[in-house]
Amino acid sequence: MRDQTRGDDDAPGPRRGQSSPQPTAPLPTASASAASPAPARKPSAIDERRERRRKRRRNILIWTTVVGIVVLVGSISTVSYAIVSNLAEPAPAADDPAPAAPAVVEPIVFPQDEPAATAGAQPCATVSVLSSFENSEMVESLAAAYNSQPRNVAGSCVTVTTAKEKSGLATAVVATAFPNLPADQKPTVWLPDSSTWVDVAQSQGATNLRADGTSVATSDVVIAMPENLAETIGWDAEAPTWSEIFEAAGDPDLWSGLGHPEWGAFKLGKTSPLMATSGEAAMYASYGTAAGSLTDLTAAQVQDPSVQAEVHQNETATSHYMATPEHFLWHARQAEASGSTADFLSAVIVDEKSVWDYNRGITSRDGITRTQGEPPSEQLVPIYPADGYYSADNPVMRLTGEWIDPVEAEAAADFIRFTHTAQGQSAVRAAGYRDLNRALDESVEKIGQLEGAQRGTLAFPAADVVTAVQASFPEVRKRANVLFLLDVSGSMDEPIPAGDTKLVQARKAIEAALGHFTTGDDVGLAAFAQGPDGAMLPGLVSPVSDIGTSRDAFLGALGGLTSMGDTPLYQAVDTFAAQQAASWTSDHINAIVLLSDGENDTPNAPTIGADQMLANLKDMHHATPVLIFTLAYGADADVATLQSISSATGAHYYDATDPSKLQAVLGDLVTSF
Repeated sequence: MRDQTRGDDDAPGPRRGQSSPQPTAPLPTASASAASPAPARKPSAIDERRERRRKRRRNILIWTTVVGIVVLVGSISTVSYAIVSNLAEPAPAADDPAPAAPAVVEPIVFPQDEPAATAGAQPCATVSVLSSFENSEMVESLAAAYNSQPRNVAGSCVTVTTAKEKSGLATAVVATAFPNLPADQKPTVWLPDSSTWVDVAQSQGATNLRADGTSVATSDVVIAMPENLAETIGWDAEAPTWSEIFEAAGDPDLWSGLGHPEWGAFKLGKTSPLMATSGEAAMYASYGTAAGSLTDLTAAQVQDPSVQAEVHQNETATSHYMATPEHFLWHARQAEASGSTADFLSAVIVDEKSVWDYNRGITSRDGITRTQGEPPSEQLVPIYPADGYYSADNPVMRLTGEWIDPVEAEAAADFIRFTHTAQGQSAVRAAGYRDLNRALDESVEKIGQLEGAQRGTLAFPAADVVTAVQASFPEVRKRANVLFLLDVSGSMDEPIPAGDTKLVQARKAIEAALGHFTTGDDVGLAAFAQGPDGAMLPGLVSPVSDIGTSRDAFLGALGGLTSMGDTPLYQAVDTFAAQQAASWTSDHINAIVLLSDGENDTPNAPTIGADQMLANLKDMHHATPVLIFTLAYGADADVATLQSISSATGAHYYDATDPSKLQAVLGDLVTSF
């Protein structure tokens, strides 16, 4: 998204990352309501700890820019909205002249909503809003608040509906105008959680985005840590720089040196920058530290081999990548239930809203279905890096296309108008986000232990930097040491609705997933069934080796697989996990991708039991951790056992019980590498 007010549909405004003529000023600490300050409250213990933390920080970031412009002009074709940007610089050195006090910018006064006296005629115009997984609840709350009042646009009532997708996948379908959706299901509005995805969509050829996009809310991207780990390293009181974060993550003896060898190595979790904004932000910070500036990063620096080498070194400290923050936080909660959160992660880069969710007991295994439980005993604390951090700016973008009629376009504009009203911004805060004055709901701030007055946000880099970072990720990411382990028991001969057998479809999906890997990734293939004599067949068919030279051999072995016999699931997992552990290396993501369509079934010879298999996996996880990503394939898959296998190794379970979804699900899975 660009900071701009509209003159016409195609006229761009000032580029993000360029200088702006607006004055620099500290962000207001406005109340969560339109213009009225919140009543004073007695400081809590958390407040006092925050104050001590602020006073002791090495670098205090005090400069920000906020521009709030609300212009509401009568017709749909002349509406401009609030534009918010946040820039930060480090505090001046002690011997520098004291800077002049920046001018105070008044907080935005959000106008009241103006619903219709009575709803327009049916059938209602539908405004379909596509959001990211991360901000979907906020978008759903905005839609519910808008729908709760009568609307009349061009004589029609209006209904806002919502859909969600991972940021990277949503961007791809926006760029191609939703080729697999019928016209009546295509969105009229796109609300990704970051404007960087707008840049990516445009780089991929998107021509259906209007130029009047604007921020709806913000959520800062932070380092979330279990509180006891943050206190041990001292980051709860004195925020580290990004360089210090990457340095700590790369020190295998850090926790033992601080008296906690039981926490193992420092485990830093990141989402994939090809899928989630928090992963993008982590990459911008890594490139900025490597290039020497978080604020002046250029595409040329991103493409500089020496900078990429340093970024790759930073990436080797990553435990592994996942598609969404929810994946990491679900596993963190599982780790706490079975011992300690520190068994799974030391820190994870996520947005503030995710920290709030976690601390109040909400988790999601798949990013779609959310579960409310008791709050965790090991709360997370957000760490705001001392040299700045990025903020997901949630731009709302009107789409154009032949599937959108004039009334729907006008209804979309009315919904966007609503998001900037007092009622819309109240829904934003209630959903755990900062409003356009960067104000938080008091309860959200307290439970998430968030910094209400933080002023260290960094502007997202320019569009060419955003796309350069995305393009570079396959080269700089941590390399994989992964074995595909495929069930080839007799049930894999079953036909599926697509016209293939399960095995044929699985071979196609693995071949497509192989495109994610590149030179430097070690990839192999094994398959398992039990023969009449009790032997496990066929075993390892393509040794784990550099896919840059072994791709043809891998594909040949994959194409030669046939189905046979029964299902020695436990034996296969135990055998190949031990083999992967034997080749474990700290500078690779060591993993198995297990695809199975049935339960353990070994009538011809006894094999290891489920309890012993899981115990072996847990023992191995402490010394030479091998992540076993499990994928349930078809309705007869043993979901419970596959979930227990992935949980025992800190990996994720994926659901392809609908066989037609296998290729998409496996494609999602390999973003973990």
